[in-house]
Amino acid sequence: MNEKENNEGMQQARNIFSLQDDFSLIKAFKEGDESAFKDLVLRHKEKVRNLIYLNLGNTSAIDDISQEVFLSVYRKLKQFRFQSQFTTWLYTITINKIRDHVRKQKIMSIFSAFSGDDSDNIPDNGSHRENFDINEMVREAIAKLPPKLREPLILRDFEGMSYQEISETTGIESGTVKSRIFRAREALKKQLEPWREELL
Repeated sequence: MNEKENNEGMQQARNIFSLQDDFSLIKAFKEGDESAFKDLVLRHKEKVRNLIYLNLGNTSAIDDISQEVFLSVYRKLKQFRFQSQFTTWLYTITINKIRDHVRKQKIMSIFSAFSGDDSDNIPDNGSHRENFDINEMVREAIAKLPPKLREPLILRDFEGMSYQEISETTGIESGTVKSRIFRAREALKKQLEPWREELL
């Protein structure tokens, strides 16, 4: 066996042991051992923090988002079914929390434009809020999609599921899932085109 093959074998062994360790800790937590959750956090907190930093490039948000991630993990961990690696499940939660943060920041940046000295000149009839309610605008656009396009889009872009997971959930072939998600995104782009600047 050459050095490269030996290194690959050692890495595979480490991955297997790491997977077993994660599963052992999760099983212990499910059986009532709270300290097992603390061990899981210690094992993975730096991976989560790095993922947040690589996506945002913003150190000020890392602590808050990390806390939200592991709070969500704590609440959902007893539902973990051992059908995937724990890290895959953990990263899905992390990406979703990052997306939530980005959406909130976009909305805050839009409304901050109205918080200056010229605020007295803003009409008080609520029209500006309606014009810039991004979440509501996107929600209405998604609601207008036919169900066969809307459902896989939500599972993919909002729930963070893989194409295979969506296929298993909906009973639709993976290739059809990809096609419908593409069509849904194109339809949304067309609907939201008039508000492109506000959404970006």
